[in-house]
Amino acid sequence: MKTLHSLVLAILIVFMPVKSFAETLTLGIVPQQSAKKLAKLWTPISAYLSEKSGVKIMFATAQDIPTFEKRVLAGEYDIAYMNPYHYTVFSQKPGYQAILKQKDKRIKGIVVVQKDSPIKSLSELDSSTLTFPSPAAFAASVLPRAKMNKEGISFQPKYVSSHDSVYLTVSRGLFPAGGGVMRTFNNTDPKVRENLRVLWTTPGYTPHAIAVHPRVGNEKLKKIQQAFLSMNEDPEGQALLKTINFKGMEIAANEDWDDVRELDIKLLEHLLK
Repeated sequence: MKTLHSLVLAILIVFMPVKSFAETLTLGIVPQQSAKKLAKLWTPISAYLSEKSGVKIMFATAQDIPTFEKRVLAGEYDIAYMNPYHYTVFSQKPGYQAILKQKDKRIKGIVVVQKDSPIKSLSELDSSTLTFPSPAAFAASVLPRAKMNKEGISFQPKYVSSHDSVYLTVSRGLFPAGGGVMRTFNNTDPKVRENLRVLWTTPGYTPHAIAVHPRVGNEKLKKIQQAFLSMNEDPEGQALLKTINFKGMEIAANEDWDDVRELDIKLLEHLLK
């Protein structure tokens, strides 16, 4: 009977919604890479933050960036790591508040080609089909596409599930070029990366935001913020930051993303209506 009771309890825990645990907060990570890889990287970070903050924090993501956008809009994540353009949108609705960003970082998009490709300039991609993570992936998609449109370079975009998918398909010769960012490029499978080279790099902008949903109280917000900041000085935290190619964390404010707002991007404007 005791064994049966334990089995039933275990089943209930597996299928119980996350929100049934009052002290559990979800940390939603934008799926620039596969869910498996993100889980490997961010689950230990979530455990570290839980221990330091005293608030249970659980890793979460989505199968692709458009799904992530829908979940952020619906407020499904208590804490979210989102790209700069996402933050300018979702700070308006549902009202996520930026609390942190990567220290000493300007995000730069890249266009990659195969290592032995004869292509030397963006203009040589005219009339090609190019691959990008998603329409609203800021540095990996929005910026390169805007540059090529401005230069009159004609191309057909093909959207795949993640940055890693871009790198993999370009390395295999399925597309002549694709968009990404240096952090995920450096973090992708070495066998894939070694078969690629960076053709072009965008100007730098304020990086991804770590933002909290309005329902997260100020007391928890401060605990979470301090837990992230503690990673800068703690050897264990520094090691975890290194796994995601972060130099450190720093406090962020809403106006830090004004450089992105000045670009006046309209891609997700319909979500605010």
